Formats: sequence, structure tokens, C-alpha cells
Amino acid sequence: MSELRVRFAPSPTGYLHVGGARTALFNWLLAKNKGGTFILRIEDTDVERSTKESVDAILEGMKWLGLEWDEGPFYQSDYFPLYKEHVQKLLDSGKAYKCYCASEELDTKRNLAMQEGRKPKYDGTCRERAEQPDGQPYVVRFRAPQGGVTAFDDLIKGTITFPNEELDDLIIQRTDGTPTYNFCVVIDDASMRITTVIRGDDHVNNTPRQIQLYEALGFPVPQFAHVPMILGSDKARLSKRHGATSVIAYRDMGYLPEALLNYLVRLGWSNGDDEIFSREEMVQKFDIGNVGRSASVFNTEKLNWLNAHYIKNGDPERLADLLLPHLSVREVTTLNGPDLMVVVRTLQERAQTLEEMAERAVFYYNAPLSYDEVALAKFDKELLLSVFSAVMEKLSKVSEADVSGIDALFKEVCNENGWKMGQVGQPVRIALSGGTQAPGIGEIVVTLGIEETIRRIQAAREFVAGK
Repeated sequence: MSELRVRFAPSPTGYLHVGGARTALFNWLLAKNKGGTFILRIEDTDVERSTKESVDAILEGMKWLGLEWDEGPFYQSDYFPLYKEHVQKLLDSGKAYKCYCASEELDTKRNLAMQEGRKPKYDGTCRERAEQPDGQPYVVRFRAPQGGVTAFDDLIKGTITFPNEELDDLIIQRTDGTPTYNFCVVIDDASMRITTVIRGDDHVNNTPRQIQLYEALGFPVPQFAHVPMILGSDKARLSKRHGATSVIAYRDMGYLPEALLNYLVRLGWSNGDDEIFSREEMVQKFDIGNVGRSASVFNTEKLNWLNAHYIKNGDPERLADLLLPHLSVREVTTLNGPDLMVVVRTLQERAQTLEEMAERAVFYYNAPLSYDEVALAKFDKELLLSVFSAVMEKLSKVSEADVSGIDALFKEVCNENGWKMGQVGQPVRIALSGGTQAPGIGEIVVTLGIEETIRRIQAAREFVAGK
């Protein structure tokens, strides 16, 4: 059996969206599982809509996900001479012909067919045309078989059959001489020796046409696997209206690449009831036959759960590096504050995204300029002043702090004054962070340091006293 060769072939007319990323992932996993080759091809024949920015966004998204390719990226636009050569081969062998029908004429015939309830396919006017008018614009059409069926065994969907009478003579070259999508794909896949084509099931209807072209050109026909679509919560095809669909947007929202990969692999593929897979486990266990036939629904809550898992179990040093851009957009500098790794350790247990972690990390570096007054109002003013004074007095006698020691100190304050922990811990948490959503008091005090902690409690005391 020949070496497995797969490809991911996005069009650079936009960003890398999650559906494309999942297709890339399935191709990459199959290649790694079988010791094959993963090829990246950029299908940029749509010159008007293809942009360098889109190419860069696709490459950036692939690299962020860690889906490194073995060959490429190859660009379709570099292969126009090859496409023209194969168009000519089909013309010379009589397997293609020039069609001079004007677009207006075709539109009229198409509309009439639809009115009469017929399939609006090309009627073959030029199929046997002997006259070749000089200087008149033409397209090149493939002479498709008119009887029988074209069938293939899809690795996901099973056997799919198309009656040939429903397929018209496909245009393979436009009037301006440029080749069409279905033709380019066949030449590319054949010349790159692709053995298995994994793509979205919106391409199912293209497959019989492509198989006919493979056979007409004498190329081996690859295996096909059509992956069901990803739907939004309303069961419509996933789109911008459902929220972020760009891989890079998820990065910027604070998701980890391993979390998004883990989520995408489970959108349609399963290995028993397992939910969490490392990259190595995905490669080891992936089987294209275990991809389901039904569409998958994108569930942000599930993605958040996975992301929280990877943050909670992540390396604090790596998370600190990844957190820096999220702090930077908040104009937070970490140079004159606590070690960011230490900060991460206090937050990673509770954060679902790096954005959420960054938001909660701000107070470590920027002392609060305001306080949650609704939360403060739940406590008597005199109690707050007494609590702040008692805590500062105790802290001023501490030379070296650790979390258990600080926790014990707060218990002492409570016991000595007959206060409950909620009457002491929550006001101090507000004094240190500005709000109530923060790590444990011991963690905050040790991370900020005794001197900075006392300074912030004193500032909060002055705020309360002045009200």
C-alpha cells in the first residue's frame, strides 16, 4: 500500500474558521496516526477575493494550533500552466470541448428549465458542435458520461451514488482562460499524490464530477471522507452571528490551543466516552471511521470547561508568558509588581480563559482606585475601621509570610475580637482587590507582600473613614 498523503486546502478569502481548523486537524491526525504526510495547499485561484492577509491569518492559525505541515504551503496560482496543459489534453482526446453559448442564452435556458420543473443543467448545445467560430469567446467543458452512475465509498458516510444523467458538462476553463475549482483540485490532488481527501460534506456534490475527471485523465482516484458540518446552537450552519468563528479570535479571547484542539476533535469524533485528550492521545487513538455522520453543535460552555481544565493543569511559566499580551491590552506592566508566575498560581484554579485571568490579575499590579461599595455597605462602618486596624496591627509584626501563616493570623484576629471570618476576610479582600472576586486572603497577602498589603488596607480605611 502506498504511503498515506492527505492535504488541507483552504481558500484565502478570510480567516481560518473553526470548521476549517477541524478539517485540518482530522487530516493532520490521520497523517500522524498512519505515519503519512500532511500537505498544506492554498487554493488562491479566486484572484479577486484572495488576499495575502487571509493567507497570513490561515498560516498563523495553523501554527498557533500546532498543526505543522510536512509539505507546502503550495499555492494554486503557481500552477496555471499545469492546469492549461491538462485542459488541452482533454480537448485533444475529445474528452472536453469548447462551448460558445453566451451567458444570457444559458440564463434563459436555465430559467425555462426551472419553470418547467426540470433540473437547470447545461443542455449540451455545443457538445457535438463541428463549427469553431474564430475570435468568439468560449469556455471549455468536460464531456461528462451521460448514462450510468458515479459512485464512491465514503470513509464516513458509506457508499454514495449519483446518476450521471443529473450531472451536466462541467466548465473546466472560463472564457478568460482561468481554470475552475473542481478541475484545479483534481490536478492538484493527483500531482501531489494525495491518497485520502478529508473535507467538509458541503463538497459531496463536487465529488462525482471530480471522480469523472480523475478517470478521464487516467489518474488514480483517492479515497474520500466527508466530515459533517458544525452547527450553531440554533442548528443553523456555524457563522459569525453565533459569535467568534475565527481560530485567532479564540486565541485573543484567551483560549489555549490544546483546549480548542481537544474541543474540535470531539466535534464529530469519539473514542468511547473519553472527553479529554492530549495531542499524543489524539494521534494514537484517531480513526477516521469513528467520525460520526451527523452534524455537530458548537457548545461554548463545553469549550470553556475544557479550557478551564487546561488552565488549571497548565504550567504556570507558560501561562504567564501567554497572559502577558492580555495584560498589555489593559495597560498593565508587571515589572514593579509580584512575580507573574506566582500570580498565575493564585488564579489558575478558577479562571476559564486567559482573558478572565488577566482581568483578575490587574489588582496585583494596580492598586484599586475604587471599591465595591455595595459589598462594603453590608458591613457597619465602625466594624470596618476596627477590622482594618486590627489586621494592619497583626501584619506589621510579621517578618516572613506564607499562606498558612497568614490564614492563621486572620483566625487569630477573629478569635481575639469575636468576629466571624466573613466579617474580616471579605472587607480585607475588597481593600486589597477592589472587589469580592479574588483568590484566598492568604494567597493575596503573600503575593502582594506585607508592606503593599498594609498600604492598601490603610488606603481602604481612609476611604471608609471619610464617608
